[in-house]
Amino acid sequence: MSQGHVVIIGAGHAGGTAAALLRQYGHEGPITLVGEEPIAPYQRPPLSKAWLKGEADADSLALKPLEFYAEANIGFRPNVRATKISRSARTVALSDGSELSYDKLILATGARAIALPIPGADLKGVMALRTAADAEALKAAVGPGRKLAVVGGGYIGLEVAASGRALGAEVVVLEREDRILARVACKVLSDFFQGYHEQHGVRFELGCSVTGFEGKDGHVTGVTLADGRTIPCDAAVVGVGAAPNDEIASDCGLETARGVVVDLDARTSDPDVFAIGDVAHRPMPIYDRMFRMESVPNALEQAKQAASAIVGKPRPAGECPWQWSDQYDLKLQIAGYAFDVDEVLVRGEPASGKFAVFHLKGDQIQSVEAINAPPEFMMGRQLILNRKPVDKAKLVDPAVSMKEVVA
Repeated sequence: MSQGHVVIIGAGHAGGTAAALLRQYGHEGPITLVGEEPIAPYQRPPLSKAWLKGEADADSLALKPLEFYAEANIGFRPNVRATKISRSARTVALSDGSELSYDKLILATGARAIALPIPGADLKGVMALRTAADAEALKAAVGPGRKLAVVGGGYIGLEVAASGRALGAEVVVLEREDRILARVACKVLSDFFQGYHEQHGVRFELGCSVTGFEGKDGHVTGVTLADGRTIPCDAAVVGVGAAPNDEIASDCGLETARGVVVDLDARTSDPDVFAIGDVAHRPMPIYDRMFRMESVPNALEQAKQAASAIVGKPRPAGECPWQWSDQYDLKLQIAGYAFDVDEVLVRGEPASGKFAVFHLKGDQIQSVEAINAPPEFMMGRQLILNRKPVDKAKLVDPAVSMKEVVA
């Protein structure tokens, strides 16, 4: 039976899940969960949606009730961060001056929003959206008659834009590329989402470079663009990507490569140290490559991998990566990644608000983006995982059920 002290650095979705799974899988030794935030592990995806709209709070989003950690004999250390790992001494130094000894260590340090190195970025009202505190500050800043500028037309930016409109704010999205979602989705999806947002009153500035933020009395009043214009705003959300918090791993000599390098057990280059969630650079057997994923399903999968390895359970079966985005009454579900794609096929009519985009390599599906189309998402996910060839004529014909396509 697994008995040693497991220290988990990072109390987000991955770290909180790993702590609970260790107990569920039979680990009887001490567990200490270290988190920088003042609250227990919680769901982060609703921050840009339900939290902003006042439909959720810390209690409703908590992964487990606070009393769970005491009842499960999990030591929870909020408001503190790890500052140094000594692998030779098997210790973790914390920001409050204390030190923890470990037998096994799990790094669940996540990722941080990339800040823009431009004038005015430190003004009040210029914010990112990664934590509950960020979401609370943004909720207080937007509302009827307020102007919200969103820098970055990725999924987080679009979710914030949709929530901003639901709260009655005027919203403009500023995107450097010539289309939104340029780095993460195909043009069909970009065009669809832009049109849908415009129907809901969101304005877009594409192909524009943000050069700074203007302010008055220390608070943001506008976003300056390279063409000399200033876009007025009462608040600005910067959503231009995230960087892994892998410095503490690199500093103690663990292998890193745009994240902490791990194997299929979530084990790092040190057999007693694991890394999970947004910080992990992990194998993707489906695509025969390494990749760093930022999604809740990945956090859960890797928490299972690490917990299983620590207690000696068999490795869990591999999964097809997936993620989702909710905007207005649209649910986008994405399975897989569009690596090495040579053909894109659309099933259904985008104008109907219910369709799916399939990305293929030869006759194999690499990825599917499904809008309000659960069967296409679920069956597509199955096809991606099983690497099963498909009949393209059946795939694009909505009259043929997805069960027939899979068969």
